[in-house]
This record gives sequence, C-alpha cells and structure tokens, in this order.
Amino acid sequence: MTTFVDRVELHVAAGNGGHGCASVHREKFKPLGGPDGGNGGRGGDVTLIVDQAVTTLLDYHHHPHRKATNGQPGAGDNRTGKEGQDLVLPVPDGTVVLDGAGNVLADLVGQGTMFIAGQGGRGGLGNGALASARRKAPGFALLGEPGEARDVVLELKTVADVALVGYPSAGKSSLISVLSAAKPKIADYPFTTLVPNLGVVTAGSTVYTIADVPGLIPGASQGKGLGLEFLRHVERCSVLVHVLDTATLESDRDPVSDLDMIEEELKLYGGLEDRPRIVVLNKIDIPDGQDLADMIRPELEARGYRVFEASAVARTGLKELSFALAGVTAEARAAKPVEEATRIVIRPKAVDDAGFTVVLEDDGIYRVRGEKPERWVRQTDFNNDEAVGYLADRLNRLGVEDQLRKAGARAGDGVAIGAEDNAVVFDWEPTVTAGAEMLGRRGEDHRLEEPRPAAQRRRDRETERDDVSKEYQEFDPFA
Repeated sequence: MTTFVDRVELHVAAGNGGHGCASVHREKFKPLGGPDGGNGGRGGDVTLIVDQAVTTLLDYHHHPHRKATNGQPGAGDNRTGKEGQDLVLPVPDGTVVLDGAGNVLADLVGQGTMFIAGQGGRGGLGNGALASARRKAPGFALLGEPGEARDVVLELKTVADVALVGYPSAGKSSLISVLSAAKPKIADYPFTTLVPNLGVVTAGSTVYTIADVPGLIPGASQGKGLGLEFLRHVERCSVLVHVLDTATLESDRDPVSDLDMIEEELKLYGGLEDRPRIVVLNKIDIPDGQDLADMIRPELEARGYRVFEASAVARTGLKELSFALAGVTAEARAAKPVEEATRIVIRPKAVDDAGFTVVLEDDGIYRVRGEKPERWVRQTDFNNDEAVGYLADRLNRLGVEDQLRKAGARAGDGVAIGAEDNAVVFDWEPTVTAGAEMLGRRGEDHRLEEPRPAAQRRRDRETERDDVSKEYQEFDPFA
C-alpha cells in the first residue's frame, strides 16, 4: 500500500456567497415599514497551510476533491446570513503549488506559511443595504457570488540541508541511520529505498537535516528507475554528498564511473551546479573496499572533491564526516541573503484606467471585460426587471455605455460581458440613462413617503375629482 506521495492534483472549490434578501418590515399599525432584507454571508475559503507534522500528500491522493462551505442567505429584519466555514488543508513543509499549465502559484516553506487556493464568494446585498434616498423601496436583492473553483498541483520538495545521492545499494540508508535517529528500511537488494528519508544530525553546536534520496541510475533525469520522481527532493538541499560503493559486486562498475554518471544526471536535471559536493567512500570495512578507496582517493581529490572514508557497519569515519557536513552547512546558511522584512507595495491605479475594457471581436460581438462589470453580472437576478435595471444603471455610471459608443457599437449589436465560457450576451439598446426610463420610478413606493398635511391631501383630492369630471364631460360616446 502506498504510504508516501509527493505529487498530487487537487480540485478545490471555495464556498458560494449567500444571496441577499428582499424583505419589507411589517408590524402592527405599520404594514410597510421600509426594506429590511439582510445581506448574504461570505463563502468559505480553501487555504493551504504548512504543518511540520505532515510529511506526505497521501491524504490528498486518496481524497483529491475539497470544498468549503457556502454562506447562508440573508433574512428579514436586517439579519445577515452566516459566513461559510473556511477549509484549512495542512501540507508538508516545502510544498510547491502550481496551476494546470505548470506555473508556480506559491512556494510554501516554513511553519504556518499560508496560501489561499480558492477564494470564497462574496455575499449578496439585501434590499436594506440597497435602499437610498432615491431608491427607498428596492424590490430586489443581489445574488451571492460563486466561490472560486480550480485545479492545482501540489509538489513536495524536501526541505533538507544535505542530500545523499548515489547508486542503489550504495549504503545511503545505512549512513543516515547511524548519523541520525532515522530508521529507514535497509536490505541487500537494489531500490530498497522507495521514498526519501529525512534525519536530524547534531554536530557540536550545529543542527542540520539530512535526506536520503532513492538510488539513481543512468537515464534517471529522463524517467528511468525512481530518479525522476525524487530528484526534485535535492533541489532545496545546500550540500550534495556522493555516496560511492567501494565494494560493489558488479564487474562493469567502479566508484569513479558511478560518480561521473550521477553528475551527468544531475547536470541534465539542471539547477544544481552551484551546490558544494562531498564524496564519501563507503563500505571500507570490507578489505577490497579499503584497497579500492586508497586507490581512487588521489584521483578524486585531484578533481577538487573533499573525500571521506566511512563504514556504517563498523561505525568508522562518521564523526569526521558529520562535523565536515556541519561546517559546509553553516557556510551555506551564512552565504544565503538575509531576508528583508515584509514590505507592502502600493501600486496606485492609472489615471486613465476605467476598470474595464471593450473589444470588438471577429464575430462582431463587443466583449466587455473587467472585475466590476463581471462581478455585477454574477450578482444580478435576471428574472427581476428591477434588478436588471439596477445593473444597467451601474454599468452606465461606470462608463460602459460611453465606451461602447466610442468603440462603434450601434443599436442591436451584440454585447457580451465576461469570458467566452461564462458570459451574458444581449443586444445593445443605447439609452440616455441606461434602464431608468424603462421601469419608471424604479425602487420608489409612494406608500413609504412622508404623510402630507390634511390641507394638501384635500386639495389633491379636489384636483383629482375635477380632472375626472372634466374627462367625463369631454367624453362623447358617439364619437
């Protein structure tokens, strides 16, 4: 059964925002007390957060679909809907988040580092929030926005200071088991190590982590063996340690050629040229192993490598190796640039930025793109004429209609707001004040107006009676 997974495709869906409520306050002796519809609640976010206790992406391999809860709709009496609960997903330290095209969205390193993979939708405004001096009784509310849904790829790149690389059965797992408290599986056959093992080593005052990467073979950078799957785990390591088997039983191999092959695969993989290298001649407890180590050590040192001889079985040469790795690790840490304090960069909007664009496409459709108009369209209930008129007024105030005229749009031309796969398309009918005249005094109710004095009401009734009498006198049934 699989117990370690370092790459998964995750399907996340944030919660939808709750719809606003259209309601009128009613109580005794006050049947029409004004709009009191509450706003909808915000949808929950899907957030990835680094947790040091998590070491694998196995849980997301078995359950790749994750969804946050929706916000609740608003209610009368100005009651706001309950917000959706955020979904927090713990991931291992060193997780890289990519989109479907392979672009890096986030590099999560360090306990508590967070990334919002899916943004929850906004709740819609109720008619209580939409009321104004001009629109005293809105008969509509805004819809909640749908939550963000997308597919992301999670890749785990082990965060370690030292990486042990080498052929299968070179003794890497044995070394990490005696240098640290790690307990990897050790056996006398190739590819015993199927997953990276991580251990913590203390040498004097320096504490560092060491990773045992599954064995590499020729062609690993092109996918042969297990190399391609786990080469990503050496990307973050500061030091590379070549573990060479000086007691190999294969007649066509020797430590020097093994080193050349591993270096070639690392070169083909790329991005590791600047990492310091250390060579460990392992298994010197075997007589032939010691003889071969004495023979090839001068050649390796002539190439510029620091060479150490060690035996995990006999526990020889480990102290010198451990302190040498601590020194190189300390140097690598000191060479890293000091991280500056987080700065907030403010980029003011350009003076001529209207917040949207109008483009004439090849099929004759004028497409409107922009955060505000697209969000307003998603919030509109197109079964409510008053809501549609409110959308028309908002677009007109934003300047969409003026831009359509400048772009050459004429009455009856097709206009689409939004992306091709999710757009609202309509035939444009230019007006002076958008939709205001179509629906009359939209959002106004004379029953909510202030009561008139008695004398004024009497004069209005007399005027209305005179108008009716005049119409009756002028009526000719034989005309």
